Amino acid sequence: MALRSLASKKTLTLGLYSTRRLAQSRALQTLSLPDLPYDYGALEPAISGDIMKVHHQKHHQTYITNYNKALEQLHEAIEKGDSSTVVKLQSAIKFNGGGHINHSIFWKNLAPVREGGGEPPKDSLGWAIDTNFGSLQTLIQRINAEGAALQGSGWVWLGLDKELKKIVVETTANQDPLVTKEPNLVPLLGIDVWEHAYYLQYKNVRPDYLKNIWKVINWKYASEEYEKECA
Repeated sequence: MALRSLASKKTLTLGLYSTRRLAQSRALQTLSLPDLPYDYGALEPAISGDIMKVHHQKHHQTYITNYNKALEQLHEAIEKGDSSTVVKLQSAIKFNGGGHINHSIFWKNLAPVREGGGEPPKDSLGWAIDTNFGSLQTLIQRINAEGAALQGSGWVWLGLDKELKKIVVETTANQDPLVTKEPNLVPLLGIDVWEHAYYLQYKNVRPDYLKNIWKVINWKYASEEYEKECA
């Protein structure tokens, strides 16, 4: 037992040393808030400018700030060989890093009406939607139902299963990225159903938010991602 314990400690020490050397060889890569490709008020009346501004400047920025802080603490913990702190920081990195990943996709999933927001897909993605769900309207109803039924906070997704070459509807809790559901899933479209995404405008009526967001959905972006991942 003593020899096994000694071997375990030696393995852990070597592992932390290797991780520490790897961390030393790379610059610390922190995140920064991406610019939106449109003005805050450009999605009105579907999503108000006030919501977009708070959502982007406050909520998304908070995920980035907390992720960078956790990353710096992780770097310090690895330098010190503090395995306990390294483990404790994983949940903060996943939550805040996921918040950044999801929101970065979300902003691209939206577009002003004058720039094509709400225009249905007519290319290969449109064909895939008809094949897998029967029609775009049926897909929208499915996503709205899944999003409205999601307890607490989270996301509802249209994703591509790269292994099966099939589009699917999935939900994730909190700020979990779609890839945490299945490693072969690629997000094409993600809708934020946290209350901060709609409460200022729609109060607690999430179904109304889900109904109206389709007026500014950027199907062009989703189609481009679908074609890229299917190539």
